[in-house]
Amino acid sequence: MRKEAEKEVNKLKSQLGQHMDAGAGGDAEILKLQIALEDEVHQKKKLEEEIIILRSQMLQLTFEADQMRRCLARGGSGNAYPGLDSPMSQVRDSLSGHKTPVSALFDQVGVQKILDLLESEDANVRIHAVKVVANLAAEGALSIYRAEANQERIVEAGGLTSLLMLLRSYEDETVRRVAAGAIANLAMNAEANQELIMVQGGISLLSTTASDAEDPQTLRMVAGAIANLCGNDKLQATLRSEGGIKALLGMVRCRHPDVLSQVARGIANFAKCESRASTNGIRSGRSLLIDEGALPWIVQNANNDAAPIRRHIELALCHLAQHEANAKDMINGGALWELVRITRDCSREDIRSLARRTLNSSLLFRSEMRRLRIEL
Repeated sequence: MRKEAEKEVNKLKSQLGQHMDAGAGGDAEILKLQIALEDEVHQKKKLEEEIIILRSQMLQLTFEADQMRRCLARGGSGNAYPGLDSPMSQVRDSLSGHKTPVSALFDQVGVQKILDLLESEDANVRIHAVKVVANLAAEGALSIYRAEANQERIVEAGGLTSLLMLLRSYEDETVRRVAAGAIANLAMNAEANQELIMVQGGISLLSTTASDAEDPQTLRMVAGAIANLCGNDKLQATLRSEGGIKALLGMVRCRHPDVLSQVARGIANFAKCESRASTNGIRSGRSLLIDEGALPWIVQNANNDAAPIRRHIELALCHLAQHEANAKDMINGGALWELVRITRDCSREDIRSLARRTLNSSLLFRSEMRRLRIEL
């Protein structure tokens, strides 16, 4: 009986050992499967990113070919910027109502997936994603409802925060250029977006980017973003305190006409807001633009050869002259002579009339014109 019992115990021990070995082998197999599964998930994510990039490239080629055909049909006189590489260009719905290639990509992939790619470790993926966001924010010059819907979706999904993060975290010139262009597009019309940019420190980030950048196209994007913010009455003080006005004026060092045009537009927007605030009794004292030393550059470029620069500067001078507190500085700085020239030589009747009315309504300007024997 004892021998039989010993045999049974040994048999059970052997079976137990076999089960334990089988269990250990099973755990190893499970671990191998888990590793393989993780690899599959990683590969799937990489493939999804590559598919989105390939889609964007394919659709962009279609878009550029269509733009080229339209340009050739107009005799080569088109001035559209080249698609995704120029976020401030207006990517528009066609007159037939069909969606643009970028809009089609947006709908196929979804806003959140595209925004997730802004944080990709792959620089190429980041750049493609931010180009898509930039163009979607600009889309709809012929359809304001689509533009507003696109911008709303981007901002609600955290896109504006992600774009500002790119300015803050990356020194790559291409990423900064396209991100600034996307921010400019989001700040084009929506006051809520403009104020969100201010709240999230965007003015300081744009100012820093302006001081670091050398590429004219990067400066054009940054100047465009700040120029759009200059059109918001509520941001005037913050633009000055966080270096926005100084950054805008600092970009004239570039001398590229596209950059100077955006700087001039920003000055005109800012002067218009100041004039409105002064007329409504909200602010007093001379212009912040004059305080920041903008007047010499304004006077120097009032008759610039480039029509867009000249037009913006002429409007800026008219707006500045509407507030009597600026008159003395403008007279001393030579702006009076430019205003008189505008009343006579400006190609636009509305600006000529505005300059004439402005000069006639100012006691200081009228007195100085009498002294100099100037007649309008």
